[in-house]
Amino acid sequence: MKDGIHPNYREVLFHDVSNDFKFVTRSTIQTRETITHEGKEYPLVKIEVSSESHPFYTGQHKIVDTAGRVDKFRKKFGTVGSKTAIANQ
Repeated sequence: MKDGIHPNYREVLFHDVSNDFKFVTRSTIQTRETITHEGKEYPLVKIEVSSESHPFYTGQHKIVDTAGRVDKFRKKFGTVGSKTAIANQ
């Protein structure tokens, strides 16, 4: 292999911020933050979803209330700037 053309492949700590799950794996991802984990310093990558928090793997689905959001928005802002027929009712 040629020197200086390959990215730095090293151990990186990934932190799932949704449930505070951390795991170490090897990666070439560039990071700005570092963290000490089990006595060793690792580059830190914060992620939103991992296998520990994804509904497919956990079997727990988060129910999002979408039914009342439009009504709540219309009550808050009324018909200001709206050009739809529904808003004019």
